Amino acid sequence: MATASRLLPPSTPAAAPTCRYSTLLAAPRSCRLAIPTLRCRATAAATVGTGASLLLEERAGAVAVREFVTLDELRAAVNLRVRTFYEYSRDTVGAEDHRKGLAEREYEALQNRISGNMINFQRVACINGTVPLLPSLMSAEQLCSVCKFVQDGEERIVVGSLDLNQCLWLPDELTGKRPGVNKSSHTRAYLSNVCVAKELQRKGLGYALVGKSKKLAREWGITDLYVHVAINNEGAQKLYMKSGFVYESEEPAQQARYLGRPRRLLLWLDMKNEPL
Repeated sequence: MATASRLLPPSTPAAAPTCRYSTLLAAPRSCRLAIPTLRCRATAAATVGTGASLLLEERAGAVAVREFVTLDELRAAVNLRVRTFYEYSRDTVGAEDHRKGLAEREYEALQNRISGNMINFQRVACINGTVPLLPSLMSAEQLCSVCKFVQDGEERIVVGSLDLNQCLWLPDELTGKRPGVNKSSHTRAYLSNVCVAKELQRKGLGYALVGKSKKLAREWGITDLYVHVAINNEGAQKLYMKSGFVYESEEPAQQARYLGRPRRLLLWLDMKNEPL
């Protein structure tokens, strides 16, 4: 599952990708989620001389859903977003350079948003789902290589991510109507860059990420939570509606054509009615 991304495009693309949907540091709070096993083969650089490999294995309690802890984790989350939102044909020239360019620009922009250095963004949190990296013989090689980080000596993989943005609007997106444009509008927030690694979609991780964001939004005093979703992304729409979001408005077709993407729906959640 992935929803519409706000990844920043490179200034001069090395190659044209196919975008699937066109689209400081704080003490972490975490929750746990049980997800069926996913295995991944080690890259050549990580494989030891005996031929051992790596296992990405989610047993009960192994998946942590929390705010990011280190900058290495933040970079791994950005790499997951690029991997999820952009696809390349096998013969695309310069695809790897293009991915790196996208990731570097979004990494810098995300740091600026979290640090409070971008106009309009009052507060931003990056929430990730991570799992430990352990030995195995199965394959999800790219996920292991680009989304890995080390925390307290343990290798972990970012397998899901989203941003919670306390702001009046997101660039190039529909603006929420609630609670109105006045001083209380600072109790409005948006989810963005919601993604789950394709190997773990439809396992409940997206629902857990949204659930964690709702808890944090309540701590921030958010009364109205929004999310944009592509009109053709039925899986994401079901996830958000299961999480309590309802339809508020949709993007005009002309605007979507101008931005070169599928039309967006704007979904709204009344946080005042959310159970404590």
